Amino acid sequence: MTRVAPVAHDPDATRVDAPEKTTGTACYAADVVLPGMLHAKVLRSARAHARLLGIDVTLARQVPGVRAVVTGQEVRQAQVAPHGYFIKDRPALALDKVRFEGEIIAAVAADSEAAAVRALELIVVEYEDLAVVASIDAALDAAAPALFESPPQGHVPAYGAGASGRMQPAKNVCFEFDYTTGDAAAFSRCDHVFEDEFRFSRMQHFTLEPFVCVADAANGRFQVWSSTHTPFVLRRELARIFGMPENAVTVHVGLVGGSFGSKSSCRNEPVALLLSRLSGRPVRLCMTLEEGFRTSSQHGAVLRLKTGVMRDGRLVARSSEIYLDSGAYSDASPLVAEKAGYRIPGPYRWDFIETRCMCVMTNTTPAGAFRGFGASQATWASESQVDMIARRLGIDPFQMRARNLLQLGQPFVPGESGVDSDLLQGLQLVADEIGYGQPRLPGHGIGLAIGFKDGGGVNKPAQARVKVSANGDVFLHCATVEIGQGARTALSQVVATVLATPLRRVYCPPVDTDYAPFDQGTNASSGIAVMGQAVAQAASRLKDQVLAFAAEQLACAAHELLLDDWTVRRGDEVFPLAPLIVRQFGGTGFEFTADGFSKAARDHGAPLEAKSVFWEIGWAAAEVAVDRETGLVKVTRLVVSGDAGRVINTLACKGQDQGAAVMGLGQALFEGLAFDADGVLVNTDPLDYRVPLAEDLPASFLAITQEQGHGPGPFGSKGMGEGGMLPVASAIANAIEDAAGVRITALPLTPLRVLEALVAAGSKTQQPVDKDNWLVDNQADTTTTRERA
Repeated sequence: MTRVAPVAHDPDATRVDAPEKTTGTACYAADVVLPGMLHAKVLRSARAHARLLGIDVTLARQVPGVRAVVTGQEVRQAQVAPHGYFIKDRPALALDKVRFEGEIIAAVAADSEAAAVRALELIVVEYEDLAVVASIDAALDAAAPALFESPPQGHVPAYGAGASGRMQPAKNVCFEFDYTTGDAAAFSRCDHVFEDEFRFSRMQHFTLEPFVCVADAANGRFQVWSSTHTPFVLRRELARIFGMPENAVTVHVGLVGGSFGSKSSCRNEPVALLLSRLSGRPVRLCMTLEEGFRTSSQHGAVLRLKTGVMRDGRLVARSSEIYLDSGAYSDASPLVAEKAGYRIPGPYRWDFIETRCMCVMTNTTPAGAFRGFGASQATWASESQVDMIARRLGIDPFQMRARNLLQLGQPFVPGESGVDSDLLQGLQLVADEIGYGQPRLPGHGIGLAIGFKDGGGVNKPAQARVKVSANGDVFLHCATVEIGQGARTALSQVVATVLATPLRRVYCPPVDTDYAPFDQGTNASSGIAVMGQAVAQAASRLKDQVLAFAAEQLACAAHELLLDDWTVRRGDEVFPLAPLIVRQFGGTGFEFTADGFSKAARDHGAPLEAKSVFWEIGWAAAEVAVDRETGLVKVTRLVVSGDAGRVINTLACKGQDQGAAVMGLGQALFEGLAFDADGVLVNTDPLDYRVPLAEDLPASFLAITQEQGHGPGPFGSKGMGEGGMLPVASAIANAIEDAAGVRITALPLTPLRVLEALVAAGSKTQQPVDKDNWLVDNQADTTTTRERA
């Protein structure tokens, strides 16, 4: 066994991308410029559900500067297949019909964006309107029209013990996930059985960087510069839908300006490639922020929970029925369904679990991956109901959770890995910090919640390669994408620590699928827990190579040597490695190279066919003040905490918890896409879509990073990109009930909803002002907050 010098790991290290980002030299996909590059714009459907009777692009093609125009006709001629994850149902451009308002029906490439926009204005589209289903309830109605007359192609993944999936089990349901474990007779033994329904709002990712790509289809090859965070998935899907070999498709990814799940698999790339192939020139397609609202969204949901308990608060059985609003195409819905259904039990012990989760198709923006990936929906319902049951039984909500929490090392369900955080320790931490159990101010209340999800992805492989030159300069090659989370810095720190070299000597280049080792994607908080293991393994193997080489040169045993900043130490002697390398290989030098690989083992005993790599936990405690005259909720204090296992980079961990918590705050109080009965999205720009402002942050906002040390990643680390978001909404709802005695079961928790609950409970005699919908109320809330400030 070789030794490593005890240096290098500095959790307070500055991010490696800080200089380029602060000086404006950072390169994103939007910054890519190629010789002869054209600019593309797309025409989107004005209808939510209609047959396309005709698209006349004659005048558009005559606009000066226009080089290519494509419609569904060109998609057919090029035989471009539909894309998707499990279900291949979304065409590059609409073919015979449109299924949501904003679906792309034509695209233009021109010398300038202005010319492309002028051409779009001249395209004439003839529609035949069809009945619209704009909600889960409408889509499931027996009289509802079917979005797809015939089922698209797809497949159901393999599942393990107790889990199963089905495609198209019913009209307008594209996928169903089911999971059962334990004794179904458990309900009959319960003292109480409670049934509650919860509704979950639908957020937009709202990234700083829009969807953007540059595509070049010259010389029979595809070169794509994209803002994706799944470069290898994108390469595979582009090759499949265009009928190309994968080695004829190259995906380049530099820095990505935020994703939160939105920039996965195919987005605008197929359209740009079609235009490039037709025009023979590179094409840039950069969407506006408003167009992003019509490209991908979070899943809205209806969750019905039936929970059986004993009178002393012990949880016994849970049966759940979950309906996800998938929008017009399946996208990542089957994956989100399996996660929402699997995570609905929460971090508790049960005798029986039964869950069914269905993906319902509606004439709205397709829903895909979103931070939390089903756990946000599950946590909202589960943690709200746990509090409700505790209050119904007259039990303190903290004590009820403490009684039922899974213990450290205890499997989540039979066949799963053990929980790798002390759940009670984290809950006690946030409860103590918020002053739980202390007297409240009048009109104030405190709520707790725990977010819980399996992390690291299912059956997810990751490869990494580390090289070092004769002079000790280190190259880290991996396909983890830097989307703002600090992955390049953290992974470089792992390499620097293992090789005992300064962080400044480690370089992690942008991702190029021709050269980077394979990775399934930057998702599921897997950067450190999965890719980190591959990187650490590659660095360790390289270190062993270097020390074996040095031992041979110095005629000693490798275990006698210590690696330290590209020297080897033997006792008090120090030997620079560069001269030893030159002596052996000559003046041209040499590179040491080693690969690493990480993947959870397949296990049919695990419900999802592989045990969870780690468990990502978010604890939250919120204090709110409720204005009984207006229904306005003000979060006065918010404490969130995640368990990093071991911190690799302090600032990155803190940023993840804080950023996730603010997204949770937005989901709780403000955010939600609003569609009218005709399927039209009515809040599609930053002026209409309410996100948290700086003034909305609680006066006391604290994020605590725990280091419990049980993670599988380097040095005991775990991923923590999503946990901070999960418990915030339910913690705030629980605090509202503590403050005002009313329970809100639908998000967002707007003043109108709170006021109506107060009226219904008899806490207020006057009737609330009539509002058309929660969106109007949400905007009124914006004004009220500002006036109060």
